[in-house]
Amino acid sequence: MSKRPINVQTPVKKGESIDKAIKRFSRKVKKEGIIDAYREKMYYEKPSDKKKRLAKQREKILQKLKRKEETI
Repeated sequence: MSKRPINVQTPVKKGESIDKAIKRFSRKVKKEGIIDAYREKMYYEKPSDKKKRLAKQREKILQKLKRKEETI
């Protein structure tokens, strides 16, 4: 994650309901990865644990791609 501050702005459009504006805002926040970055920084993670977690994620993605290729 970069060190720059992340500002997400979603002005409410004319005639738009508040619910839709909140939904747009939450989609933008999710796309930027702000919540994920916050959760990662809440607690210290040892470098070895981080390597293991990332390796597990990569393995999961590769298995998913293999299954997808087998069905084609």
